[in-house]
Amino acid sequence: MQFTAASSVRPTPSVPSAGSSGRSDERGPERRRSGIGDADGMAVASFILGLVGLLVLNLFLGPIAIALAAAALWRGTARRGRALLGLGLGLADLLVLAAFVSADNTVSWSF
Repeated sequence: MQFTAASSVRPTPSVPSAGSSGRSDERGPERRRSGIGDADGMAVASFILGLVGLLVLNLFLGPIAIALAAAALWRGTARRGRALLGLGLGLADLLVLAAFVSADNTVSWSF
């Protein structure tokens, strides 16, 4: 077995310069911005709350769905369609509530 000079060369470790803090500006998957994941969760939550709000507690769930959808869109969610659906369903919750209030002049549901 023969050894060559190239196989015995070891890479030199990189030493940060005196002016740098030693941190690299590269962001790997472990350093992903958490705001995007939070915005995606808000978009899904607004969709689910808006959907459930059509059936029950539309007085509370409608505005919450609207607020979550607006926050998700403002933060730049990757699930923009889901956030827009949550926004639309939150508005539909309030329209359903207005229809029931005008029908029987109460905020409660009566079957």
